Amino acid sequence: MCHLRLVSDGWAEAPETSRRKAVELARQALNATSDDPGVLVNAAFVLARFGEDIGAMTGLVDRALALNPSFARGWILSGYVRLYAGESDLAIEHVENSLRLNPRERMGAPLTLIGEAYFFQRRFGEAASKLLLSIQDNPGHPLAYRTLAACYAHMGRLDEARDVVERLRAITPLVVPNANYLRNPEQRELFLSGLRLAAGEAT
Repeated sequence: MCHLRLVSDGWAEAPETSRRKAVELARQALNATSDDPGVLVNAAFVLARFGEDIGAMTGLVDRALALNPSFARGWILSGYVRLYAGESDLAIEHVENSLRLNPRERMGAPLTLIGEAYFFQRRFGEAASKLLLSIQDNPGHPLAYRTLAACYAHMGRLDEARDVVERLRAITPLVVPNANYLRNPEQRELFLSGLRLAAGEAT
């Protein structure tokens, strides 16, 4: 999970090395145990992010939640895997399950996930409100800034989009990431085109 964050947040000195290490450790963890819900969801999240078969990774998180249906963190990570699979409705449902199980959860990550799901549903105003709250709770998470900038760009609010990108650049040099983890090509292009527009890059 640490190697994944280094890559996705743009902080890895050698991103490809960190990516390989993340995948290797996730596979080792799965080989070590097949019935630990925490291991299953962490490994599935990492492997889904780095391009493993999304159906197989959904199966892993489903197995984890069958083993422990009250595993709040498992529901959040399941939400992310569903989002990567292009299932935004299910992603929202899973994060809401998590918040019912753990109402004291810090809201940054859940709000980012809900904001992303709304973004992919083209509910840009609702997405932006969730992402602004997420940034307020967790101002150091690049993904919320990226999605908010893309939101504003698609809403035609380019000055605000560029302001968000400037705030993002204070956190990470990686403004437009590799988004191949998003398996739905239309959703991936929606995200990247908005972010490129916000960053002033050619689309």
